[in-house]
Amino acid sequence: MEKNKEINKQFGLIGRQIDYSFSRGYFAEKFKKENLVGYDYKNFDLPHIEDAKPLLKQTNLAGLNVTIPYKKEIMGFLDQLSEEAKEIGAVNTLVFQKDGSILGANTDCFGFEKALKERVEKLPERALILGTGGAAAAIEYVLKKNLIDYQFVSRNPKIGQLSYTDLHQKGFENIPLIINTSPVGTFPNVDAAPDLPYHYLNQEHILFDLIYNPKQTKFLKYGAQIGATTINGYSMLVYQAEKAWELWNV
Repeated sequence: MEKNKEINKQFGLIGRQIDYSFSRGYFAEKFKKENLVGYDYKNFDLPHIEDAKPLLKQTNLAGLNVTIPYKKEIMGFLDQLSEEAKEIGAVNTLVFQKDGSILGANTDCFGFEKALKERVEKLPERALILGTGGAAAAIEYVLKKNLIDYQFVSRNPKIGQLSYTDLHQKGFENIPLIINTSPVGTFPNVDAAPDLPYHYLNQEHILFDLIYNPKQTKFLKYGAQIGATTINGYSMLVYQAEKAWELWNV
């Protein structure tokens, strides 16, 4: 019986302050359901990205996920990048290959695209991306791929980006798809929402929030109140996790 408790395939999540982790619970349940003995998934809560160096040398690592704030920083520790990860400039999945090299991939883009398309039959022509972090880059990749014109919105906009103040001008109502990639509204700060002119929303809008806790953020509540399509981040997380699992088991 003791032998069955030995961990021979270690998976996990690299990040900082990640007790809330979706991935740990998801994969623990997956291993249990599929009776995968000797499989384990744990959080590697790293104060600094340099702490990843000794971690990546562990011999029983079978696959890792990466979350904020290390999706971009981890790239300097890898041997190869997938085409998506190269273009996005961020990695959320590490694949340990048979030759000993480490491949960085991005499955966030896969998860977002699948979650969006299962809820929206005809994709709109225009979108706003709220936030400019690693997750936003994955969303940008999907929008470009699907020929959707987009603009970034930031509290500290760079050239070519919009500020939240800019959105309070006429025209907001003509941009159907709004994706929140920022952490605003995440538990426990459930009363917070991106600073948008919500009175311009209508039933044609599609509000996608990458946040999954709470299930309905204040951002999504504003959309639901007027009959807009609202999508939270749970399905995206499931799809990106399953894509990572697929990559780990090629």
